[in-house]
Amino acid sequence: MLLALRCAAVSPNTRFKAVLFDLGGVVFPSPFEAFDRYDERAGIEPGFCRRLIRVSSETGAWAALERGELTMGEFYVGLEAEAEELGFTIEAARVMATIAESSGARPAMLAAIGVLRQHGLKVGALTNNWANEGGSTSFGGISGGSLFDTIVESTKVGMRKPDPRIYELALSRLGAAPTETVFLDDLGINLKPARDMGMTTIKVVDHMVALSELAAHLGIGLL
Repeated sequence: MLLALRCAAVSPNTRFKAVLFDLGGVVFPSPFEAFDRYDERAGIEPGFCRRLIRVSSETGAWAALERGELTMGEFYVGLEAEAEELGFTIEAARVMATIAESSGARPAMLAAIGVLRQHGLKVGALTNNWANEGGSTSFGGISGGSLFDTIVESTKVGMRKPDPRIYELALSRLGAAPTETVFLDDLGINLKPARDMGMTTIKVVDHMVALSELAAHLGIGLL
């Protein structure tokens, strides 16, 4: 409440009308942290899952899952086969279960999103995600309404970052031009198309530092 009252007295930079957030690695902890935990628990080479997903997210099973082209069972088979090609044996179901262990949103991000909306800014989520075996999507605990004006999920729209079309869809739903929008993501490959379109971009390494950068761009106190 004190944060909201303090921020409400500050006028935002009128150049910007919208803020677009990635979810995993920005609003939520990064799945890469879960990959490291899986490596340790499975007793395999540190960094292997990160390397596997980096390759798979370009043209493999991971990319297909996030576009909604595979069931979870089909994905397990595909990812395990890709790991075998690299000389490792994994249990894909356990990899995904490890990601699910750290699904809670970061409180500071949730508070900041609330402040942005109090200032009349449009706030959206643009996420590469997947449908779980029960049909729910990853980050399913996040919904629109009081938090986001729109949520664009790759598995529902059949496109994934860094495809420029998914950014265009998100902007259309927000009713904002690229130059009126700030986009936060933890992966440089996903920031480049947004930047090329004219969006102001913030790479999220430390989410508190990222919020400081966002506050500076907007002229709003968020911390």
